[in-house]
Parts: sequence; C-alpha cells; structure tokens
Amino acid sequence: MSTSYFTDREYGALPAISETIGERVWGALHALMDMRIGNGAFGYRFTEQCPDGKGPCGCDQQAFGRFLQAEVPWVEWPLRCDELPETPVVLDLLEFCAKAVGEPILGSYHSYYGHHHLTWDRAAGLASFVADVNLLFQRNGIAFKLDDDGRAKRILPQPVAQALGWQMFDTGETELDRLLDYARSRFLSPKLDDRRDATEKLWDAFERMKTLEPGSDKRAQADALLDRAAAPGTRMRAALADEAKELTSIGNSLRIRHSEVTQEVIDQSVQLDWLFVRMFGFLRLLLLSSGRSTNPTSAGERR
Repeated sequence: MSTSYFTDREYGALPAISETIGERVWGALHALMDMRIGNGAFGYRFTEQCPDGKGPCGCDQQAFGRFLQAEVPWVEWPLRCDELPETPVVLDLLEFCAKAVGEPILGSYHSYYGHHHLTWDRAAGLASFVADVNLLFQRNGIAFKLDDDGRAKRILPQPVAQALGWQMFDTGETELDRLLDYARSRFLSPKLDDRRDATEKLWDAFERMKTLEPGSDKRAQADALLDRAAAPGTRMRAALADEAKELTSIGNSLRIRHSEVTQEVIDQSVQLDWLFVRMFGFLRLLLLSSGRSTNPTSAGERR
C-alpha cells in the first residue's frame, strides 16, 4: 500500500525541519502504541501467558509498564494522550517500543478465554512499526526518523548532510582521526546536548591540527598549515588566516570549548548546524590541502 498522499505527490513533502514533537503527532503516536498493546504486538518481548498454560496469548501490560518506567524513567504509566512528554523522551519511548514489537500471528483459538494463542514475526512487526512512525513524522515535517533497527535518528538539513557525507578521516594522526570521527557521528544524534559535544570535539580537532606541521611554536605551525592551503601573500591566504582567527574566537567566546559563566550557550539547533558546517568545511580544506586526506567521494558516488 502506498504511503504517499496527494499533496506529497503534487506539491512535495513538507520539509523535515521541526525538532519538536507536538500534541497532534503525540496523539497519533499514543494511538499507535495503544493499538499495538491491544493486538498483542508488544507481547514479542512482554508476553502474556494463557491461564491454562497453552502458550502466549498477548501483551503483558503490567510488565510493559514497569519496564517502560525503569528504562524511560521520565514517562508516567499509563501513557496519556493529553500529557505531552519532551521530544527526547518521546524518541526514547519509541525506541523502547521498537525493541518490543513483533507482528502477532494468530494460532489456535481458545474459546473459554476468547483469545488466540500467538507467535510473532519480529522483522515484519518492526518494519511495520518503523514505517507507521516515520509516516507520521514525514507528514508533519518532523526532522526525526526511526532507522531499520528502530533507533531514532535526526534528519539533517541538506547542507549538513552533504558535509557529513564525506569519507575523509585518514589523516595519519590517530587522535585527530578519533576526534573527527567522534564529532561527525555524534552530530547525527537527535539530542541537542550530544550535538554540542560533537561541536566541542570538532573545535578540539581544529586546535590539534594547528600543531601538525613543523614549526618553532604553535603559531608557526598553524601558519605553515595555512601556507599549504593557499600561497603566502595572496588574498586567499589572508582570508584563511582571518577565518582561522574568527573560528578560534568563536570557540573561546561561546560555550564550545570552555564552560565559564562568561561563555554564551548555543541553544538553537540551527545555530549549531551553521557553526558545525562552517568549521567542518574549513577543516576539510586544510586536510585536503596538506595531503592528509585524499579527495573524498560521497556515499552515493561510492556506490
């Protein structure tokens, strides 16, 4: 069955730019989970047994609720459609459900208790749950999705996705590779705090790169690195020097590398995106110019 609607086909899907799950989407997600509790889909992990000992017959709602409150302690059980959790908590809840879901397969009918005995198709149940959640997100412009394993991922803005798609971290310096790989993977997280952490590691990588070239001190080493990116005395070389100074100043004045009370907190996702892409692009130029990475290819080109 097609999951696209007329407006998607004729006018295009809503851009995935909202990082807040609002009441309308929460209400639908609540119904989605409630339906799967009712049909026994979550019995794949939380199995209710037939009182006559004839096998599984549904979802043990008490066990589901107790484990949910322990694994996602910021939610109240039973869930209420009129009480909207914070977006990161909703994403945790969806991951919890994804780990528990399977497609219920009806077996023999137990007439005395009025239920069927069940088995579960894990792959089909997970795929169906992921598809239903992602359709709700897509139709409402939510910048998150569940991957095939049921883990919540952020849908990156296109410029960020293009920047992070490069395979470029084989610098010959183990710690620098680690910082760059950590920053890129961490920045994919739905959580703003994780992306702040990724931005800090990217600035740490910048500071480390300044010391890779030969030189009598850090200033001389940094100048030597910039000289490999543009010829000394050119306007481009001057522009790169200005950019390096500005990025260093940003890292020291905003709460990126330091946590003094004078540092300003970056509290908007779009601001972090801009800063991360700006620094990432600068580091990519320096890596390529200094011969510390081959000219990268995108994921699509590699295929």
